[in-house]
Amino acid sequence: MRMSPKLFCAVAAPLLACLAPISAHAQTPDTAVATDTSAAPLSEDQADSLKAGDYLWNPNVAAAGVINIVVDLDRQVAFVYRGGALIGISTVSTGRDGHETPIGSFTILQKQVDHKSNLYHEASMPFMERLTWDGVALHAGGVPGYRESHGCVHLPIAFAKALYGVTDIGATVELRGTPPVDAVDAGETIASNDSDEAPATQPGVQLVSAHNP
Repeated sequence: MRMSPKLFCAVAAPLLACLAPISAHAQTPDTAVATDTSAAPLSEDQADSLKAGDYLWNPNVAAAGVINIVVDLDRQVAFVYRGGALIGISTVSTGRDGHETPIGSFTILQKQVDHKSNLYHEASMPFMERLTWDGVALHAGGVPGYRESHGCVHLPIAFAKALYGVTDIGATVELRGTPPVDAVDAGETIASNDSDEAPATQPGVQLVSAHNP
């Protein structure tokens, strides 16, 4: 038995109307997953799975509180805490032989989004957060998987930007590790500014919005 076009439309219209919301939902990204992930706590053990240039950034773990930063020179990773909760982990690159990053407790003395090195041809040091007045700072720079700076702590550029946005002058930065025999002590003069040009981009991992500084 053939169904007339009018009868077919009368029968099919309600069915299509019911299916429409299902179809629309199937094509809509599941934002609930991102929302849940944004509240997931971080663990220091996750640092061991990061590759050079990678980082984890999850500021929604703690919306408020004092920022503290710990840089582990032995593991070449940095940990960011807010109110005691871990909100960020990043691979880093610290001072190479002859330009060792000092060990000790420091505070952020100065911040500049677009800083230029005073000693090395005005090399770019984006999102610079100064730790000493004689050349040691946190800033965006190359993170190749080994120590290659002039004493500064290089961060992936997107992580450096995110960190810059949550820190204030006076925040505590702990530089920890086993100093080499000829390492420069924290109290001695560092006779260089970090000069390595920051790359145009760095690979990275963000829990909330991946690769979005």
